[in-house]
Amino acid sequence: MARAFLVVMDSVGIGGAPDAAEFFNGEVPDTGANTLGHIGQACAVGKAEEGRAGPLALPTLASLGLGAAIKAASGLDVPSLSAPLQGTWGAAREVSRGKDTPSGHWELAGLPVPWDWHYFTQTEDSFGADLIAQVSAAAGTDGILGNCHAPGTAIIERLGAEHMRTGKPICYTSADSVFQIAAHEETFGLERLLKLCQDIAPMLHDMRVGRVIARPFVGDAETGFERTPRRRDYAIMPPKPVLSNWVQDAGHATFAVGKIGDIFSMQGFDEVRKGTDAQLMGHLGDLVRDAPEGSLTFANFVEFDSLYGHRRDVSGYARALEWFDREIGVLIDQLKDGDIMVLTADHGNDPTWVGTDHTREQVPVLVAGAGVGSLGEIGFADVAAFVAGHLGVDVAQAI
Repeated sequence: MARAFLVVMDSVGIGGAPDAAEFFNGEVPDTGANTLGHIGQACAVGKAEEGRAGPLALPTLASLGLGAAIKAASGLDVPSLSAPLQGTWGAAREVSRGKDTPSGHWELAGLPVPWDWHYFTQTEDSFGADLIAQVSAAAGTDGILGNCHAPGTAIIERLGAEHMRTGKPICYTSADSVFQIAAHEETFGLERLLKLCQDIAPMLHDMRVGRVIARPFVGDAETGFERTPRRRDYAIMPPKPVLSNWVQDAGHATFAVGKIGDIFSMQGFDEVRKGTDAQLMGHLGDLVRDAPEGSLTFANFVEFDSLYGHRRDVSGYARALEWFDREIGVLIDQLKDGDIMVLTADHGNDPTWVGTDHTREQVPVLVAGAGVGSLGEIGFADVAAFVAGHLGVDVAQAI
């Protein structure tokens, strides 16, 4: 019986979302944003040379049709990303009214988001007094720090020492529907941070805030602060069954790799494996070798987004893509007869764009193991139908 591996390259968009003008970074609409296309252009003219050199080299993804997908979505031709076709490709567009992690993943799993998320739109004084009071009470402190939009690494650099001195949690948000809490693993305590996020999550979910995210860090003001891989997302549970539920309910094994388990509130998965992207690649390799027949493995590689997209680091993003391409190529060669691996993304995060937030883009759909061909322009939810169909799972009632 066939197996399926659905791998999300977090934020690896290909431009061309037809409604991009309705989404913004600050006051600038996302029209024209193109994560992969613009990285490829920057590499081609020598503007992404830190730790790497030359045109963007992604031979595995190119052989699966990446160049064709970019051109179909945005009209952009990136010569280094074109190669003789050895897979099946498509370009997918989203209907959910968000450019965030839950919206993209839920829809890829077959469920467009059926409501509008709540956003904290004020960049300063982002949270109301009642919310601050409830978070403070849950934390056992006389207030919070932050209360603003901020990149996670920047805010712990700015407020880490004050947090350690006062014990107040660092609370911040972004253009996404999130409430994030950063706290020191040792002085505040990891378990205390996780319990705080778990305790306040139902209140924020009632507001339609998509995720409460625990952001633990270590270090000090003298040596610097560093976030740890023990992040935890407390997401709203999808209101209807999704791909992993369909597969599990059909009696097949399901595995989550990375933050997938958190995104779907740990529902629909038999086992969750977490870690850094390098560790996740090892977990994915283990499952390629050992996952049982008929199983679904759903993986997310987040560091394109978290380490490079939000920081607008073009060279770093290019290095991460080239590393991923090499590693995933090894795993594709280990697929068994009848397996498919679908490589896609959940939104864009163009590191050449203004601001620091996600960009509204189409995403590639690249399939190894399904022959050579084109899916054309499809919807995010069509990815779930494609995977479920490969596994012989009925989804007629779900999409």
